[in-house]
Amino acid sequence: MLIETRKRVLECFIEPILMYGCETWIISNVSKQTLGRLEATEMWFLRRMMRIPWTAKKPNDTVLSETKTKRALIKKIRKRQATFFGHIMRRERQEHLVTTGMFMGTLGRGRLREKTTDGLASWLGVGSTVEMIKMTREHDVLRAQKSKF
Repeated sequence: MLIETRKRVLECFIEPILMYGCETWIISNVSKQTLGRLEATEMWFLRRMMRIPWTAKKPNDTVLSETKTKRALIKKIRKRQATFFGHIMRRERQEHLVTTGMFMGTLGRGRLREKTTDGLASWLGVGSTVEMIKMTREHDVLRAQKSKF
């Protein structure tokens, strides 16, 4: 098969399975481990597609140039997260309340868990989650912010 056909098969059949439910994943810029795993998975797909064994010791830059692609998996995931967040925030339903609301009860011990909204706000370059929620009301502003990436 041609390289273009293989890339198309990868985009149509394998990436949707990998990215199923990625809208709710918590991917922070601090967590290098999660980002590294996603990038390694993307490179593994490309190496398998080109039938390059790991014993060939080819660097990732060479594999990317041979396939004529750029790393795009994390950008796709972030874009889907931003789209999903905007969809949730524009609707005044239970999902909106769960995402923005506070719950009764005591906090658990230890460090607070990172929220999906915090990682998304840092990726979009917005100061806080509140500013990001305000941006969702202005659909054109959020769309312009997402198109930068």
